[in-house]
Amino acid sequence: MKVWTLSLAGLSVAAALVLAACSDSHAKAAAAAPAAPEVSVAEVVARDVTQWDEFTGRVEAVESVDVRPRVSGYIDQVNFAEGKEVRKGDVLFVIDQRPYRADLASAEAVLARARSEAELTRSQVARAEKLLESHAISKEEYDQRVAASTQATASVRAAEAAVTTSKLNLEWTEVRSPIDGRAGRALITAGNLVTTQPASLLTTVVSLDPVYVYFQGDEQTYLRYNQMARDGSRPSSRDARNPVQVGLSNESGFPHQGYVDFVDNQVDAATGTIRARAVLDNKDRIFTPGLFARVKLLGSSKYSALLIDEKAVLTDQDRKYVYVLGADDKAERRDVKLGRASDGLVVVADGLKPGDRVIVNGVQKVFFPGMQVKPQVVAMDKTTAAPSLQTASIRSEP
Repeated sequence: MKVWTLSLAGLSVAAALVLAACSDSHAKAAAAAPAAPEVSVAEVVARDVTQWDEFTGRVEAVESVDVRPRVSGYIDQVNFAEGKEVRKGDVLFVIDQRPYRADLASAEAVLARARSEAELTRSQVARAEKLLESHAISKEEYDQRVAASTQATASVRAAEAAVTTSKLNLEWTEVRSPIDGRAGRALITAGNLVTTQPASLLTTVVSLDPVYVYFQGDEQTYLRYNQMARDGSRPSSRDARNPVQVGLSNESGFPHQGYVDFVDNQVDAATGTIRARAVLDNKDRIFTPGLFARVKLLGSSKYSALLIDEKAVLTDQDRKYVYVLGADDKAERRDVKLGRASDGLVVVADGLKPGDRVIVNGVQKVFFPGMQVKPQVVAMDKTTAAPSLQTASIRSEP
């Protein structure tokens, strides 16, 4: 009996020790459990947005002229500063005028002789008419004098034409700018011979204000625009001056305003793109032909959309998702379909509803759906910085 009593007592002691150890381990585990991570949450933004499509293009001059001579000769003077602006009618080059002045003097002498001969023949015809009335000359002789007068009159007209041609040739020895614009470098300098066959290139002049920006749109964008034109949600650029915004490579955003004035009549089968053209003012001479330009073209009328900060979006293979604050401050995963982006906010086409609160900062601390978090409510990024945000854009590649 004593043996059994001792055994039971030992078991009781062991059980007490085990229970005490378990209680102690649970207490330590509870003490070691991590606190809920702090995250920032913001309510999705619901507002009307306007879609803008982005393209790349090049600045081109409205007018570009290759300046070539109309007469041959040696360059006598170069009268413009290379790379500077010139006005229409400014003399750029002077070709040696001496041979053309001589040609003009010769033509004027021929004209004077022709006029003198014509005057003589007219007098002879007048006398012949009186003699014919008195039968002092024959009809044949009278006809000869009339014919001579007619020939003399024709000679005067031919001489006048020769004088006009000589004056033109002399005038063309002064090679003038045909447009307002900026001249290039002088490709032929003083003392060199220029010809008209083939015509020597002297310089180039490009207009400066306004300027064109040519850009290419892909086939899908073109078809979408056509569909919107048919259903009335956006006018065709062939019928209306749809606005564009343009930025240069060293500029942020799209600070320059213009409009589309031309869309080509066919899609390039080789590239699957269609060419369009925008017109921009260039009074400040910001644009130079050949510059690279970024173009934003109005792509839709206003529509209602939900927007979130791009930082809130995570990727799981081919799916995009965000964490939304759910009941009991637990993170819930929501798969989303994204639309167009603008200034740090992105349009959510599907997956969220108005009033949802999305985790925007600290999302990397959320390791699994249903994880407890400690939310801190903030405004959606970019919303307070740009309260007038009403555009969404997408880049369109040729």
